[in-house]
Amino acid sequence: MRKFILGLVIVFSAFVVRAQDTLTFLQYNLLNYGNFTSYCTSGNNNVSLKTGYVGLIVHYVKPDIFTVNEMTVNSYYHNYLLDNGLNTDGVNYYAMASDTLKNDYQYTMSVLYYNKNKLGEAGHFVAQTDIRDVDIFKMYYKSANLSQGDTTFIYCVVGHLKAGTGEENENKRAIMAENTMAYIATHHPNENYLLMGDFNVYSSSEPAFQAFINYKDTSIRFHDPVNEVGDWHNNPVYAKVQTQSTHTSTSGCPSGGGLDDRFDFILLSTNVKNGTKGVKYVPNSFHVVGQDGKHFNEALTDPPENKSVPANILNALYKNSDHLPVTLKVTVNKPLGVPQIHSDIDQLSFANPVNNTLDLKIDAARQTKLTMEVFSLVGQKVMQKEFMVSQGFSRQAINVGHLQKGLYILRFTEPDGYNLSRKLLKY
Repeated sequence: MRKFILGLVIVFSAFVVRAQDTLTFLQYNLLNYGNFTSYCTSGNNNVSLKTGYVGLIVHYVKPDIFTVNEMTVNSYYHNYLLDNGLNTDGVNYYAMASDTLKNDYQYTMSVLYYNKNKLGEAGHFVAQTDIRDVDIFKMYYKSANLSQGDTTFIYCVVGHLKAGTGEENENKRAIMAENTMAYIATHHPNENYLLMGDFNVYSSSEPAFQAFINYKDTSIRFHDPVNEVGDWHNNPVYAKVQTQSTHTSTSGCPSGGGLDDRFDFILLSTNVKNGTKGVKYVPNSFHVVGQDGKHFNEALTDPPENKSVPANILNALYKNSDHLPVTLKVTVNKPLGVPQIHSDIDQLSFANPVNNTLDLKIDAARQTKLTMEVFSLVGQKVMQKEFMVSQGFSRQAINVGHLQKGLYILRFTEPDGYNLSRKLLKY
C-alpha cells in the first residue's frame, strides 16, 4: 500500500510540475497597412477593407501572438487594427506590445499583438536599426501561479529584411541579420526565441539566412521547423512553403508573378526546438495559411479550387496582401514550485508582476522581524529591506520603483527559521 501511495504521489507531482498550455503564433506581411505610396493608395489598398480582411484571418487562426510587417509607423493605425480588426465579433482579449521606433527614416515597421489572457509583455528591445528596426519582444506566460513569480519567457524577434535581388541587396540583408544575431549573443543568449518576419531571401544559401541558421556561436543558431532549406525561388519543389505572391497580375499595389518565393518565416531557437526551457515546438504544426501546394506560379484564387481554408478566408488572404501568413504552435510547460513556509510566518503573498510598489500580504502567528533580499538572475544582491511584522494579518508596501525592468529572485527570512524564495517580475 505504501508503494502504491508513493506511486500516486510521483504521478501527481509529475502532472503538477508539467502543467501545459499551447500557444499559436501567426506572422504576416500586411502590405503597406496604413502606408500610402504612389502605387499603394487609399483606393487600391484601402485600410478599412484590409482591417476587415485581417480580422477574418486572425479570428480563423486564433493566434496568441500575432506579428506583422509593413505596418505604417503612424501609431494611429496600430490601434485602429487592434480596435476594428482584432477585438471584434465577440473577441476582446488582444493587446498591442510597445512600438518603440528607433530608425526615424523607415516608413513601415513591425508590430506585435498578443492574447492578454495568456501573455504579458516583459520588455521590448531593438536589436538593430540598419534599413529597418529588428525588434525583440520579451513576453511572459501568465501561468496559474504567476502571483508567486513563476513564469516562462518567450523572446519574439520580428524583422523585415531588405527587399530586392542582386548582391547589394543580399549584403544589406546580411548586415541586418548579423547585427541581430550579435545582439542576441551579447544580451539575451540561451533563451526561448522565435525569429519571424519577411526575410526577402531567395535561397537558404543567402548570407542573411546562413547568419540565422549557421551563426558562429552555435548555441544561438535558429532552425527551420519544417527543414525546407534550399533554392526556394521559382522552384515547384517548395510549393507548400512559398508565401509570395498571391497575385499573377497587379492593380499597382500587390506584386504579381504568382506564388514562387518563400519570403516569410518563423524559425526556432535550439531551446524551443528541443523544449529545454519550458517551450517546445509542436511537431507538424507549421504551415502557410492558404497554401495548398497546387498554385505554383499562379494566383491564390486560380483553378484548381483552393480548399485549404474556407472560401471567405481565401478571399481575405488574396485581397489583403501579396504575402501569405505563416503559423505554428508551441507548448509551454510551466514548472510549479512548492514554497517552504514554517515558523512564525503562516502565509506570505504578493501580486505579480509589479511596477513601482510590492504589496506584501502577511499572516503571522506572532510579531517577528522579516528580512527581504532582492537578487538579480546572476546572483547579485540589488536590494535589502528589514521590517517588523505584526501578529495576525498585515500588509507591507515596499517601493521597488528604482529596480530596472526584469526578473528578480526575492528571499524572505526571519530569525526563527522562516525561509522563502520567490520570483518577482518588474515591468
